[in-house]
Amino acid sequence: MLRLISSARTVLYAGAALGALAATPALAQDGGSDTVATAEGADDGAIVVTARRREETLIDVPISMSVVSGDDLIKTAAPDITALQDKTPNLTLQIARGSNSTMIAFSRGVGQQDPLWGFEPGVALYIDDVYVARPQNAILDIFDVQRVEVLRGPQGTLYGRNTIGGAIKYVTKRMGDDFSATGRVSYGSYNQLDLVGSVSVPLMDGLSIGGAIARYKRDGYGKNYNTGVDQYDKDVLAGRLSLEYAPTDNIFIRVAGDRTVDKSNPRHGHRLEGNGGIASYNPVGSVYDTAAGAGDYNRVMSQGVSATAEIGLGSGLTFKSITAWRNGNTDTIIDFDNTPAPTLDIPAYYQDRQFTQELQLLYEGDRLQGVFGLYYLNARASGAFDTVLGLANLTILTSGTVDTKSYAAFGDFSYDLTDQLKLSVGGRYTKDDKTGSVYRQNFTGIRSPRFGNATAVPGLLRTNYTNDRSFEQFTPRISLSYEPRQDLNFYASWGKGFKSGGFDMRGDAVLTPTTVNGYKPEKIDSYEVGMKGAFLNRTFFLNLAGYYSDYKDQQVTIQAPAAGGTIASFVDNAGKAVIYGFEAEARVVPSRHFSTSFVLGYTNADYKEFFTYIAGGTTPIDVSDQRVFQNTPKWTANASATWSEDFAGGTLSFTPAISMRSDISMFEYTSPLDQDGYFLVDASANWTSGDGRYRIGVAGRNLTDERYRVGGYYFPGALFGNSIIGYYGPPRTFTATVEVRF
Repeated sequence: MLRLISSARTVLYAGAALGALAATPALAQDGGSDTVATAEGADDGAIVVTARRREETLIDVPISMSVVSGDDLIKTAAPDITALQDKTPNLTLQIARGSNSTMIAFSRGVGQQDPLWGFEPGVALYIDDVYVARPQNAILDIFDVQRVEVLRGPQGTLYGRNTIGGAIKYVTKRMGDDFSATGRVSYGSYNQLDLVGSVSVPLMDGLSIGGAIARYKRDGYGKNYNTGVDQYDKDVLAGRLSLEYAPTDNIFIRVAGDRTVDKSNPRHGHRLEGNGGIASYNPVGSVYDTAAGAGDYNRVMSQGVSATAEIGLGSGLTFKSITAWRNGNTDTIIDFDNTPAPTLDIPAYYQDRQFTQELQLLYEGDRLQGVFGLYYLNARASGAFDTVLGLANLTILTSGTVDTKSYAAFGDFSYDLTDQLKLSVGGRYTKDDKTGSVYRQNFTGIRSPRFGNATAVPGLLRTNYTNDRSFEQFTPRISLSYEPRQDLNFYASWGKGFKSGGFDMRGDAVLTPTTVNGYKPEKIDSYEVGMKGAFLNRTFFLNLAGYYSDYKDQQVTIQAPAAGGTIASFVDNAGKAVIYGFEAEARVVPSRHFSTSFVLGYTNADYKEFFTYIAGGTTPIDVSDQRVFQNTPKWTANASATWSEDFAGGTLSFTPAISMRSDISMFEYTSPLDQDGYFLVDASANWTSGDGRYRIGVAGRNLTDERYRVGGYYFPGALFGNSIIGYYGPPRTFTATVEVRF
């Protein structure tokens, strides 16, 4: 089912060999959604998470986090993990502008919008404890997933580099010893057809093999009125295969592989009204329509293998090894001007690969619990793209690579000072060695030789360098928890986070000569106080958190038109900012027939210093009073309720939901692309048979058919075709689903 290339097998065999030497007991759950928060009211005291790399109940973890079950996402027809944005306070999780499957994530104002190779995300993605270094094809679909954990605030101690804003953990299901199979078919608006199947087969006692495959097809929400193809369509094939061995309660070994291929058409965006002399070329005016002429080919592939081994050593000790290899490539194009002419076109190619090894030693004693670990990453990210300026008959080719080796040692331990008072102390030392190579050159003609124009005439060499830098950081964390009774936890914490520095792959040494020196890491100090508790005979669950963050050297990508018909791009370490806010999550479960939940988040992010170059100046000046945080609404909220009744030998449930996001800026400055606040209304109904084997569901999303921007490009001016274009979230859709479990 999965095609894993030969170089991956080497890693798989190496991981399996490690697994023969090391392994661990059931630190992760055995699957099933009964221990995970669902719309139908699971017990928060029974929700088991691994936020601190060991099993704990959600209430006991002194971290602001949300947990959403895979079943809950499926029942509400979530299109992919971007649906977490509606269920999680102070989170922005979107498909990147100009792509179908690249992830853009911000948490509490911290993230990274620019997915170019070599740039680091600010919110890290993990699949079964394996760090996914690149955001391409990171918009994961919802299949074979038990739960998703969203950790807010810096997680630099246990998760390390590039978790300065938080972490998203995608946890797949474990197979167990019994045969099981699931088939799901969904049909919906725009000829949506989802086919998902999974199977787990026991081969002998303690040995099982299983896999899952998913096919997603959908027509587009709009059309390209120049070429006739769909826009915002979906064409994805994904699969996973795993082998699990658990001969005793103290040993667990898993070898797993996955592969995803996305052939959806490129998203070229929509020109906004009032763009001046160039017509919009959108005859019906839909925000999903375009008239782009750059091309319609897009292919994004990602794949990987991993070996996880766990062994209980006795006396409360467990050893764990996680070995993983991943790679991916992207072949795509973005038409910035959205017209048939090559006014501002960007054909692009990305490639990445990574190898990671993590070793953990966990201890569980009467009063002391914790983990010590070592981590290693070896990765390369590379790519190339043309900036085609058709009105000037000019193309700028940019290409390069970033090689990264990262080493870390970490530990985090909790000690019960009394039966009610617990102290947690942790720290992580990280060293990143980076080598960056950047090449940038002008060509006369439409496209460079790298993208098919062999007659293009070489011109000014703008950038050509190789440089290396090392970054070291210690990120401690300390927290104090007070539990006056069972299921009530008050906590306070302080922690540091950092995002690695690097080299600007778009850096123009003619316009900004200092680009060859690279840019510095981001750093953050974050303070948090919170409360988690169950009340009223466990019918009311409430989580509260307030935080204050001191943010330094934020990495901001500035892309602006420059003299001579070029585009200047440079990465600024912006200076200083203060971010503070709060989060509240509540659930009320008065009976098995009714539950309701509320989510509220507030973020106030304010630049105190923002030094940058203005109008070609050679001295940076402070423009903090003119800058705002992007992708950071002040307010986020969600409310939902579920009614359920016994019906026809099963249970019929109905869940309406409404979510709200206040005004959003797309960049660090005000632009016509900024999005006003908006509401989204969803609803779903599901019937599940009494034995749980059958489910029939219908769901509607964005029932009010709201039009809202989730990204854009802003290149005003005649030479750039006055290219001001927006990308939009899905329109109103309906989906019907039939699911069978064996």
